[in-house]
Amino acid sequence: MAESNADNWWRNAVVYEVYPRSFNDSNGDGEGDFRGIIDRLDYLHDLGVDALWLTPFYPSPLADGGYDVADYCGVDPRFGTLRQFADLVARAHDRGIRIIIDIVPNHTSDKHPWFTKALHSAPGSKERNRYIFHVGAGRARRTTADELAEQFRWIGVGALRGRMVLLAFVCQGTA
Repeated sequence: MAESNADNWWRNAVVYEVYPRSFNDSNGDGEGDFRGIIDRLDYLHDLGVDALWLTPFYPSPLADGGYDVADYCGVDPRFGTLRQFADLVARAHDRGIRIIIDIVPNHTSDKHPWFTKALHSAPGSKERNRYIFHVGAGRARRTTADELAEQFRWIGVGALRGRMVLLAFVCQGTA
């Protein structure tokens, strides 16, 4: 079955990545925001942009540039409100610009409710199974977590009930 051009729009599209925090500051607080993106939509349209790819703008402790998501249903107030995001989408669509948001479902922060519940749940529980925990060998000898942490920049090590555990994302101290 042949796909329509509408289905294949992305094949020849100009997609412009926007990191909201640094793109355009509309209120002078030193950080970009939705209003700042809206203010530049005509410029982006004139460049021939077909879609804006927005990096995460969810509430986050910003240990990993916003990719450490604390709430997938919210908007970090530094960038604006959900209403302002809806306005951005509507105004972009008025110009024929699509919006792609970076959902990053595998990047919760250690502040996300799922993660805090997982830390306090038993191994094998549904809460715990959302994450991969690897218990190291302990302080008596070099742990697997230590070895991995040396190899991978974005791995943190936190404490879990007195044992060392590998966290697959940046950890803001011990849990």
